[in-house]
Amino acid sequence: MKLLKTIIVLLVVLAASSHTLEHKYYISNTQIEYVEEKASVQIISRIFIDDFENVLKERYDEDLTFDGEDDLIDLYIKRYLGEKLRININGESKQLLFIGREVEMGIVKCYLEIENVASIDTFEVVNQTLFDLFSEQQNIIKLDINSKKKSFVLTKQNDKAVLNFN
Repeated sequence: MKLLKTIIVLLVVLAASSHTLEHKYYISNTQIEYVEEKASVQIISRIFIDDFENVLKERYDEDLTFDGEDDLIDLYIKRYLGEKLRININGESKQLLFIGREVEMGIVKCYLEIENVASIDTFEVVNQTLFDLFSEQQNIIKLDINSKKKSFVLTKQNDKAVLNFN
């Protein structure tokens, strides 16, 4: 019983301290799904909180922290993702609507949407998130469009993915 308690305490300490340790890989994950019944493209982008905070500090406000004023952080996130995550549907650039965010275990989950999408024949996504901070950054894109699932790993040298449904 004492050994079990020791192991649990050790695991809790390691989990808590690993959140503050610098990680050695730079990756984000963006899920994009077309919901035909709602005529919308729904997007969830997951980014390590420390990396995201650092890029927002560098670009907009050196005193920024995710513990700070929510409206200001949301404004910076909306601005940054609007510049770094771009989507063209059927050859037309689409505006991303920032829905909100939540922080979960060292990850910022950003919720975005593109409204009024009647159909998708071609889909292009450019994701340059954190490329301005880390040259080794990789952005994983998982698409679920027109019942077709596809994944891409975007890098600074190859930051675009295209799907054709014709």
